[in-house]
Amino acid sequence: MVARIYKPAKTAMQSGTAKTNLWFLEYEPESAREIDPLMGWTSSGDMNGQLQLKFSSKEDAVAYAERHKIAYQVFEPQPRAARPKAYSDNFRSDRVDGNWTH
Repeated sequence: MVARIYKPAKTAMQSGTAKTNLWFLEYEPESAREIDPLMGWTSSGDMNGQLQLKFSSKEDAVAYAERHKIAYQVFEPQPRAARPKAYSDNFRSDRVDGNWTH
């Protein structure tokens, strides 16, 4: 029973960074999900798959895992590669993104 400790990435649906300041502890699935032959739903007997704990810092999540003797892996967040860009940058004369046509 190994747990993942991670900080979620920014959602692609919004430009803001809401809900990205928390760290999560989730258990990795112990068994594969099974397909119900009648309805086609997926199910699993793993109850820890429903558990998701939120922490304010990585240190709190690691301390919780160590206190409860849970094996864990920490996944560090990747830095964002976006740079601030103004609308007027689309019309600069020294633009290198491609040929300007009008």
